[in-house]
Amino acid sequence: MGMSEAKPLSISCLVLSLLSLHWALLQLGQAFPSTSEYLQRGWQRLLEEGEGCTECQPEECPVPRGCLAGTVRDACDCCWECANLEGQICDLDNTNHFYGKCGEHLECRLDAGDLRHGEVPEPQCACLSQLALCGSDGKTYAQICRFLEAARAHPDANLTVAHEGPCESEPQITSPPYDTWNITGQDVVFGCEVFAYPMASIEWRKDGTEMLLPGDDPHISVQFRGGPQKYEVTGWLQIQGVRVTDEGTYRCFARNRVGEAVALASLTVFTPAVSVESSTSSGLKSPRAADVTLSMTITEALSGMLNVDQVKGLKYLACPLENASGSEEDILPWFQCDSLSV
Repeated sequence: MGMSEAKPLSISCLVLSLLSLHWALLQLGQAFPSTSEYLQRGWQRLLEEGEGCTECQPEECPVPRGCLAGTVRDACDCCWECANLEGQICDLDNTNHFYGKCGEHLECRLDAGDLRHGEVPEPQCACLSQLALCGSDGKTYAQICRFLEAARAHPDANLTVAHEGPCESEPQITSPPYDTWNITGQDVVFGCEVFAYPMASIEWRKDGTEMLLPGDDPHISVQFRGGPQKYEVTGWLQIQGVRVTDEGTYRCFARNRVGEAVALASLTVFTPAVSVESSTSSGLKSPRAADVTLSMTITEALSGMLNVDQVKGLKYLACPLENASGSEEDILPWFQCDSLSV
């Protein structure tokens, strides 16, 4: 192959390589839209490092757009470019210029928590303030960095800071209680996590009763604690040794001086009644069996009241001898454990 043929081939390979790199960056942008832009800027900086810094001509600088964290000077301290947002990887010092600099009210930090978990820490942009702010739109922002992101994303809204601290609003139940079921004698716990400012109080009630829980019932207890986040409170309702009469709908009420919120969850109770009958005096063989009565029918289970895992759990509780020996002969003929097979 002559030199004239080798040169076009080399150029073709270079073009294909650049196209492949461009395609890979596009795919990365689709998978991680929040990180693709500054990674592409990183590759651009890497390609420009060999050129060095030339005389600054500001009129030739491109105008950065959509910079939610503000703008910073580039590596040559000439043109403006988009700064990195909170949580994005950043350049920890000035020895390299790949990921970029953090924006306004942000600094580049190493997360020591990664070291404790055996992970390699990566420098990320972190907000300098953790003070919540109330915006003129009536929304609470976790800190100034989140507020500025929203203001830059919607410049026509003319968003301003109304005051420091959260906006006064009715409670928001961030983690409601969930529907659950259990067998009599077992314990049940409902949880309810609430965000509010002013802080909210939590009450538990059961449909059909007027009194607040726990009332005078010794097997019901209620607990509260602050958190897990700022301006949040969490409450739990625990029922020990659940009974059939505990079945019903429970409501978590969160109240402050602005308003209230409510979330509900249902408790379904199943009752296995086990009795073993033997008669050695009559000469009959004592059966290794259990009569099982459930507060449900197979029709209810098959109609979608229970999911597959719940039906499996019922079979394990209702047919303990079958699970122990693996023999269906241990089960009295009137109750077919096979009907609970899934």
